Amino acid sequence: MKNFICTLLIVLTAFNLSAQDDSRVITTAVPFLLITPDARAAGMGELGVSTSADAYSQQWNPAKYAFAPQQYGIGVSYTPYLSDLVNDIFLGNITFYNRINEQSAWAASFKYFSLGDIEFNSLVGNDVVSQGTQQPNELALDLSYSLKLSESFSMAIAGRYLNSNLRLQEGGNEVGGRGTVGVDVAGFYQSREIAYGSTNFNGRWRAGFNFSNIGPKLTYDEGGQENFIPSNMKIGGGYDFIFDQDNVLSLNTEFNKLLVPTPPVRDDSGNIIEGQDDDVSFFQGIFQSFGDAPGGFSEELKEFTWAVGVEYTYLDSFAVRTGYFNESDEKGSRKYATLGAGFTYNALDIDISYLFSASQVRNPLENTLRFSLTFNLGEAFDQ
Repeated sequence: MKNFICTLLIVLTAFNLSAQDDSRVITTAVPFLLITPDARAAGMGELGVSTSADAYSQQWNPAKYAFAPQQYGIGVSYTPYLSDLVNDIFLGNITFYNRINEQSAWAASFKYFSLGDIEFNSLVGNDVVSQGTQQPNELALDLSYSLKLSESFSMAIAGRYLNSNLRLQEGGNEVGGRGTVGVDVAGFYQSREIAYGSTNFNGRWRAGFNFSNIGPKLTYDEGGQENFIPSNMKIGGGYDFIFDQDNVLSLNTEFNKLLVPTPPVRDDSGNIIEGQDDDVSFFQGIFQSFGDAPGGFSEELKEFTWAVGVEYTYLDSFAVRTGYFNESDEKGSRKYATLGAGFTYNALDIDISYLFSASQVRNPLENTLRFSLTFNLGEAFDQ
């Protein structure tokens, strides 16, 4: 029971879902993997599968690293979580990439999600007895390799080790989370700059996809319930209006879907009334996720989230951003607008973002100003 409560805590704090009788929200283990770590993407409606490459491409689409503008890059970010309620829950991220040559690149990242200090008490008679304080946390360690297959298209594969340390004391025995692994397969297209003779601007097309976190389920304690990790499909596209060498306007859109089975409708005895059994392997669950919603095709469409984002860049040294993210009311009801800005000083990029909820369900990142830093090092590459 304690493991269930702690797992539920993670889910609720990560997504702040509302409990609705008519909703079929899909929940997974380690949902911190879906939290946006960088302020640039956060300022554009939390998208990034087809935006231009940066140090945080590991989160969105590692194939973008083959088009990175610098030889090396380091990204560091810190995201306070539920900052209106507590001050010790946060997501930390550090990423390093190395563009080896014109055709290939590799990257590594480390992500750490802390739930802060949690004090456990028990009732003995009429007295509350402290069982001590624990610090549950989750982490991910990634490694990726990307390769250009043509002048304008690249693919990448990434491996990920996950560990969820939601440890609780029971009868003097420590019960901890277990580890698992995940794989990403991604692709990215970026055209050359195209000159349009009848217009006052040039342009560049971009598109991307990423099938991420494909891997075995995670069990929080030995012999306990197996939980899907957040296997996910991202697809998106974008276009750059290049008015001149100093002024660029980028428009982007992205669609996401969890590749995890939809919970079926069950009666009081646990028998399935509508939908399909979700107690399947992770591999079967990926394919099943496209057609198992009890509400049919209309409900499957509701399991897609979408986002749009805009970025205006001036002199490659200043950027302003905005975006919007939308999720169906029956699947979590996350709806919010974002604003952001970026500044470049020598080899350092500083990005900030802010989120405005547009839903009755409060977002755990409301009223939180997010910052991220990027260090651009080494040789510059032509785009």
